[in-house]
Amino acid sequence: MSSTESLPTDVRERIVSLRHPPPAGSTRAVSYDAGMERAPADARSALADAIDAVRRTDGVVSVVARVSGEDVPRVAVEPDATHYSASIMKLPILIAAQRLAERGVLDLAVPVPVHDEFASQNPGRRFRMDADEDSDPATWAAAGNEQPLADLVHRMVTVSGNLATNLVLDEVGTAEVASVLADAGCSDRTAVVRGIEDYAAREIGLDNVITADDMTRLLVALVQGRLAGPEATAACEQTLQAQEYRNGIPAGLPADVTVGNKTGWIDGVNHDVALIHAPGLPPVALAVLCSAPGTPEEREAGIARIAEAAWAVVTG
Repeated sequence: MSSTESLPTDVRERIVSLRHPPPAGSTRAVSYDAGMERAPADARSALADAIDAVRRTDGVVSVVARVSGEDVPRVAVEPDATHYSASIMKLPILIAAQRLAERGVLDLAVPVPVHDEFASQNPGRRFRMDADEDSDPATWAAAGNEQPLADLVHRMVTVSGNLATNLVLDEVGTAEVASVLADAGCSDRTAVVRGIEDYAAREIGLDNVITADDMTRLLVALVQGRLAGPEATAACEQTLQAQEYRNGIPAGLPADVTVGNKTGWIDGVNHDVALIHAPGLPPVALAVLCSAPGTPEEREAGIARIAEAAWAVVTG
């Protein structure tokens, strides 16, 4: 499983309160950016239908597609709504690790001790992780021994390993992750401030939150080389393209595109964020964030349908 943390009621309510309300007088609880008006009406209608099927009555679904080199997104639906990050928080950690390695600050070949107890972002507190809440048994099997940092970075993304994530974050630090987000031009609505299962940090109001617009800004900045040099940028893309969870955005896209993606889910939440290379187009960043009713399988299938519809808007 990706990040399987439960989302407490108070946290859910606080995140919901940060979301933007629907436009006054709107018949849909969906805000469509004016930049989408250039897309054909039938493509916009198909996208709206795909979103509504996932959103249902009270969910929030955000979809943003940015083409590298263009200032205005080609798709922007609830772009600034704040969602609980789930495992999408692993994406800026990946970039932080690779660019620190490129700078010579980190050596990804060096083995690091594998342990399941960590210092909380709530000063003076510690927490222990739960192996049953992880999709990466290989890292847990190495507990008490060492693993190369490069292997942990890989499993953090490709199988969404939670223990691997916290071990990498210990080496990288939240300050460097914040620097990555800032360098990408992300807003203060996005924050990665704690490790997975750091529930003590929640007690003082620290949680990982994202917006769809910020995640596409992050990927565009990456592919444009604004976050790291060529070697680190290529390493990030290769890791994303090795992703094993491909039933969301990749499943909705044509067979002739190359997709690197990162998924995330917890109760009531399924997200997917992808960097797409397609013939005849500059790189495209696509984010589909779903905080909505239904089963995980329904939301995941909905993400694939939304990705298909959003791609039709992107390609006109």
